[in-house]
Amino acid sequence: MKVTNLGYLIKEGIRGIFLHGFMSVAAVVVTVACLLIVGSFSCLVYNVNILVEDLNKTNEILAYVDSELSDAEARSIGTKINILENVYKAEFRSREVALEEFVADHEGDTAFGGLTATDFRHRFVVVLEDNELMAQTVAQIEAIPGIVKVNASFEMAEGFITIQNVLHIASVAVIGILLVVSLLIISNTVKLAMYDRKDEISIMKMVGATNGFIRLPFVVEGFVLGMVGAIISFFLEWGMYNLLVKRLAEVDTLKLFSFVPFTQLLAPMVATFVAAGLFVGVVGSWTSIRKFMDV
Repeated sequence: MKVTNLGYLIKEGIRGIFLHGFMSVAAVVVTVACLLIVGSFSCLVYNVNILVEDLNKTNEILAYVDSELSDAEARSIGTKINILENVYKAEFRSREVALEEFVADHEGDTAFGGLTATDFRHRFVVVLEDNELMAQTVAQIEAIPGIVKVNASFEMAEGFITIQNVLHIASVAVIGILLVVSLLIISNTVKLAMYDRKDEISIMKMVGATNGFIRLPFVVEGFVLGMVGAIISFFLEWGMYNLLVKRLAEVDTLKLFSFVPFTQLLAPMVATFVAAGLFVGVVGSWTSIRKFMDV
């Protein structure tokens, strides 16, 4: 295709936006609304996922050391635990510390008054990278010489994993539905433009114009509408997110809610909005023009 023809087709596509001004504005507004919901839901899921991951790291595994080992031998086992692939960290707790923690947990209970440090074992408090691999990692820790017992809360780990899976499924479903809605809006806008120009399309086909030559202006129209919607919704999302975080910080004196700064989300959010804008704009216009190609 010649450069002059390409310029003409792009200009025709942009002209089509102004020619159907009301529907173009409606398409952008609906696209912005849908992408704002997609972006807000994505930000929420991202922050909740980080919260769940942090809670995951509170689900600790206790690895008890053979009481026959010396303090130095017991501590040396930590190196073997820490080199395991799925171990985030393994912290040594001496039997003396274990006694102090036990007494603090049972303060006022005279039944345990005669306990001494020798009644406890040295242990390691182990935090995992991925709790889905807990069973496999527990087996690896149990296989380390000097470890006599491992306590792990599999039920809590499965609960966190379930929450994460539900969040992922819900986010994919909501995002998919909203993208389809935006796609339909863009498609209908382009279809209205084509109904007005169907005679022109027929004449162009009869004089030998290729499908690509006819289709490109409408694709440009959809592309511009989609990208305008993506740009507007991105900056609105940025402002709304920062405003929400600021307001929550003012009222949440107990720091119950923690949101990452939007700058941490910048790269994935730019990619999400640009991809969504391209998808609803280009795909919507491309699919809607197909029925008009056969004249």
